[in-house]
Amino acid sequence: MANHDMIFGESLNLEHDHEQQSALDHNHNLGHGENHALKLGPVHEHHLGLGETHDYELPMEPIDEHEFRLAQKHDQEGDDGRTYEHDHKPAMDKKAEHDIDHDELSLPGQNHESVLSENNDLTVSGSQGLDESMNPTMVQNPEMSIGSANDMVVYQSQYIVSSTPHVIQSRKVDVNPTYELLVGQEFPDVKSCRRALRDTAIALHFEMQTIKSDKTRFTAKCASEGCPWRIHAAKLPGVPTFTIRTIHESHTCGGISHLGHQQASVQWVASSVEQTLKENPNCKPKEILEEIHRVHGITLSYKQAWRGKERIMAAMRGSFEEEYRLLPQYCAQVKRTNPGSIASVYGNPSDNCFQRLFISFQASIYGFLNACRPLLGLDRTYLKSKYLGTLLLATGFDGDGAVFPLAFGVVDEESDDNWMWFLSELHNLLEINTENMPRLTILSDRQQGIVDGVDANFPTAFHGFCMCHLSDSFRKEFNNTMLVNLLWEAANALTIIEFETKVLEIEGISQDAAYWIQRVPPRLWATAYFEGQRFGHSTANIVEALNSWILEASGLPIIQMMECIRRQLMTWFNDRRETSLQWSSILVPSAERRVAEALECARTYQVLRANEAEFEVISPEGTNIVDIRNRCCLCRGWQLYGLPCAHAVAALLSCRQNVHRFTESCFTVATYRKTYSQSIHPIPDKSVWKELSEGDANVSQVHEVVINPPKSLRPPGRPRKKRVRAEDRGRVKRLVHCSRCNQTGHFRTTCAAPI
Repeated sequence: MANHDMIFGESLNLEHDHEQQSALDHNHNLGHGENHALKLGPVHEHHLGLGETHDYELPMEPIDEHEFRLAQKHDQEGDDGRTYEHDHKPAMDKKAEHDIDHDELSLPGQNHESVLSENNDLTVSGSQGLDESMNPTMVQNPEMSIGSANDMVVYQSQYIVSSTPHVIQSRKVDVNPTYELLVGQEFPDVKSCRRALRDTAIALHFEMQTIKSDKTRFTAKCASEGCPWRIHAAKLPGVPTFTIRTIHESHTCGGISHLGHQQASVQWVASSVEQTLKENPNCKPKEILEEIHRVHGITLSYKQAWRGKERIMAAMRGSFEEEYRLLPQYCAQVKRTNPGSIASVYGNPSDNCFQRLFISFQASIYGFLNACRPLLGLDRTYLKSKYLGTLLLATGFDGDGAVFPLAFGVVDEESDDNWMWFLSELHNLLEINTENMPRLTILSDRQQGIVDGVDANFPTAFHGFCMCHLSDSFRKEFNNTMLVNLLWEAANALTIIEFETKVLEIEGISQDAAYWIQRVPPRLWATAYFEGQRFGHSTANIVEALNSWILEASGLPIIQMMECIRRQLMTWFNDRRETSLQWSSILVPSAERRVAEALECARTYQVLRANEAEFEVISPEGTNIVDIRNRCCLCRGWQLYGLPCAHAVAALLSCRQNVHRFTESCFTVATYRKTYSQSIHPIPDKSVWKELSEGDANVSQVHEVVINPPKSLRPPGRPRKKRVRAEDRGRVKRLVHCSRCNQTGHFRTTCAAPI
């Protein structure tokens, strides 16, 4: 045959080590072609590039009389990002040794098998791996010969040996060995053609420069200076199919020497991580960067990864505009699947643009009116979606102190009118679901719209200010931690004497701070003066409690946001219901702990009985009067928290009364189970809403209502994702200095001063 075979036989064992040898058995035949010689002479350098041919001359001595030793000593750097060091000393006998230095071997993948086939091409198989000791697996054939036309042309699926200089940062890449461009190869359209060329350039680590690109042709070349590689594709007549017409020569540039890539655009990042984000939408940009570097050997910026993720998430979320148009149908589905729930959407009468949405589930209404404490907190959070808006929340508290969302409102903007509307809807909700409206205690911030709305819709309610919002305002005015702590101590003081003592301490530090406090009536925020029952709650910072999941929901289209809220409530109701079934105590865990602490303190108190209901309790702190009939103590702890204080417990124990019978009903396990006895039911996918509503006249009318998106749009730029926590608001910012204009407050990069 014209081309002799060169095959490593099963008895040929190639070991890369200083002391190991590879001997060719007598059964191995080495034929010498007329155009192929293996030179083993003095020290030399050899590099195998794309499309290059290499000749080797071999001394004409019988191979079976000598040992063939391989001890490599050179650095190999491949596309897999590893650098290999070997001592390479091939010898034909024990006396002659030849050094081969500076070999660079680029491997397109990490796990391949090296095979020399009959046509003497060096190919790679993905079935075997090169382990860390660099022991390649050999095919079982006892013959080895060298053909006369041994041009080792290396394609994408073969070993690529490059003469590029070493890169300090190494690539760690797992390249698909099937990237191959051939003349005549076809693509469905020009976009597919561009995408295939881009993926090939990224996989094989060369950058591509587009020369021509239109509807009928695409021409590109290697971006490296002097590299002759060039490709041309054109459209076939009558069909959108593109085919590769010509590929000029092979790469001589050796690929790129940096870790970035010109073709790694945001769209490429998006397409690369699309499947990952579908499986895990919470995947972070940092994880995307690590995945791209591991798979493709490319280092990108954080912003590219973030923009790529946002592009995929936007495609997965769907149209913001379409969800506003579906709001009437969504409200109908809420009322259909959860009977007794309230769901209403309102648009601007002039142009039907979205204005307001109010939703409250029947399970929440039932639980609040029949089992929760008569306490409501009002709060809001700003939405981060395309059309912005504000989410208004009304939240109760269950017997164990956890938040119990009652109603949600979405408005186009936060305003006094929208707060008035929300509180009016809330009042109607409570009024139609109970015969006797409970006298509520409402906590909120000091916004005038909320104050007016509470006065108009809940005139008998006790309205108190949230201490978180009040302390934030106080901190902004007086950036003094000691003053802020004293303000909190004054707010939590149970008696007027304790309150006045703390105010005097504040006045001793700052007269202005004391004057600021006096401008806010203490009956609205101080426990000692507050007329209602807070049950120990001094804040209405509801969004902080819901921050872990409300943050992600705030950037979704409006229906998906409400569905995220509904699913969270549905899960909460089920989990808390099942957890309460495991409780064997009379009171909920938090109340049991508080009563146990009171019992421990009461054992040392002295109790004097005046009559069947009135007691005098003497403790190290002083004397207190307890009335078990009216459930009150002079310390005011029993009245404020709804649980017997230590003085009350001492009095009850002295007359052999059961302490648990004198607690508020909302703290019992039976009432807690009633809180979550109802379920929030799932809502089917929007694709079947029309089918499910067939035959319902009311729903058919809803389909005719059209709600357009609001006119407010999100400003350009990346929105702030994290809510600023209360403890971080008063932190002093570091003073920055500009090295360009010598002014403070900005950096050199943002300096706008004239030169």
